[in-house]
Parts: sequence; structure tokens; C-alpha cells
Amino acid sequence: MPRYRYECTSCGDLVMVFHGIKEKHTDCKKCSQENTMKKLLSTPFAIKKKAASDKKIGDITKKYIEENREILKQQKKEAKEKNT
Repeated sequence: MPRYRYECTSCGDLVMVFHGIKEKHTDCKKCSQENTMKKLLSTPFAIKKKAASDKKIGDITKKYIEENREILKQQKKEAKEKNT
């Protein structure tokens, strides 16, 4: 069931109520006044799913480090050849 926040216009009491979409919470339990509850706007709650990946971040990082080591070795070798 959805969760809604209400505020009493009479006493200012804030409550969180779980009820169906078409239902309304109108009476304040704290001050016992009828038709004083006003529904407040709230931000929606969305659950984000993680992307499914077979590889761990550490494994991917190690792979890139090894690839860049090879590139660096080649660049050093080319630089030595140019200087000699």
C-alpha cells in the first residue's frame, strides 16, 4: 500500500498513513477534529536495480592497468630509439 503524509490544519500534527490510492485520511486522531487532514506532497520512492555484470570492478581495473603497462613499455621503447 502507498504511504502518504498528512497534516492537520487545526493542530498542525504530522502523520504518515498507509492506505489505498482511492482512500483518504480526513480525521485527526490527536485533536479529534473531523475533515481537517490535508495530504502533503511527497517525493516518489524508486528502487534502482544494479546492472548485472559478470566481472568485478577490481578485475576490470587490473585489466586496464595491465593493458596500459604494455602501452607504456612500447612508448618508452620508441622514445629510447628516437633519442639514440
